[in-house]
Amino acid sequence: MLAAPVHGAKAAAMTQTPATPRLSGAYWKLWWATAISSVGDGAFAAALPLLAVTITDDPRLISLVATSMYLPWLLLSLPCGSLVDRHDRVRLMWCSQAAQGLIVGVLAFLAMFGEIDIPVLAVLAFGLGACGVLFGNAGQAILPDIVGKPLLHQANGYQQAVTSIGRDFAGPPIGGLLFSIAVALPLGMDAASFVLSAALLATLPRQRRMRAEHPPMRAAIAEGLRWLARHRLLRTLAVLLGVNTFCGQLGNAVLILLATETLHLDARGYGVLLAAAAVGSILGGVISARLITRIGALPALLGALAVNVVAFLGIGLSPNAPTLGVALAVNGFATTLWTIVTVSLRQQLVPGELLGRVSSVYKMLGWGLMPLGALVGGLIAHELGLRAPYLVAGVVRGIALLAALPLLVRALRAVRAGFGSAPGGETTARN
Repeated sequence: MLAAPVHGAKAAAMTQTPATPRLSGAYWKLWWATAISSVGDGAFAAALPLLAVTITDDPRLISLVATSMYLPWLLLSLPCGSLVDRHDRVRLMWCSQAAQGLIVGVLAFLAMFGEIDIPVLAVLAFGLGACGVLFGNAGQAILPDIVGKPLLHQANGYQQAVTSIGRDFAGPPIGGLLFSIAVALPLGMDAASFVLSAALLATLPRQRRMRAEHPPMRAAIAEGLRWLARHRLLRTLAVLLGVNTFCGQLGNAVLILLATETLHLDARGYGVLLAAAAVGSILGGVISARLITRIGALPALLGALAVNVVAFLGIGLSPNAPTLGVALAVNGFATTLWTIVTVSLRQQLVPGELLGRVSSVYKMLGWGLMPLGALVGGLIAHELGLRAPYLVAGVVRGIALLAALPLLVRALRAVRAGFGSAPGGETTARN
């Protein structure tokens, strides 16, 4: 007997393939908020060192401003992580962005009337950095709440790409151009971007914590410390990140002087140089998910670290601005790839109720040495010349990679072996 034909909705249902997971509307609100604030950040990133060199050309004082910006990651990361795990992450994000808008607005007002010096600049930079610690921890912790684990690499990649487009590609040329017109203009633009971002973030769904009662902050922080200390892979990555970010600031703290004094770029040229460097970061953000899927997390991670070493040596040896731009772009691509792999791993491996605290410990270890790196970079530049910090940083990063390589390979293979069939490769292994 012939089977009866199947018609209509029943036939359509039988032929449908499972829907491909898609990023949610809440994610795209977060993405747009990131895009808006990143353009302002890019303008500010170009304007701040330009403002500093109008006050002094001493690399030690220039590096002091960068040190103040990153010092909160050492001092405030742990308590901020505890706050992220016990309070509404959306509220923390938009409040911190609003506070940053106020701080940059004050800086713009002071710059407009010429009432600015290095100590004032350092204090305001510290305030911005403190708000950035809270925002950064909350932003990474909230992503698994609004994005399925199979989409974390893609979501982190898009976030990195739009951050690079704004902060490194679109923002710096705008900041350099506005600074050449009036010192306060790029600062005012950054303040407005923070306000707009805060308004958009305030429309995200509230992310309430499940625990009705929380342990004291000291006990909560200790819980995050113990979790990371027991996890071999994330512990190793945090230490290696600390060495790499120390080396990054070793060179980047005096990049403005290398560009303007050694290669003789003006304010607009410096902004264009930063924009050229962003091309690599944008490319890394766009293709990273596919690259990681094709070659695997371990080769992507180790390849990115090796390329970073070569790029830093290339920056230090660059004979002209185009060569420097290419080396910065290569470094941007590798750094973005490394960031996406490690952030996605952390979001997959750490329980949601601990993610803020574990991430804060990870970032304290990983970013806590950045202020020291900036100071040491200024001292090295003062004693050995403006190219020396990048060359020293490249050598130190190479030594660190060789030392960590056996441990990294074993730990990553152990985690991969423990990955089950859960979406996104969620592991049950806890090294």
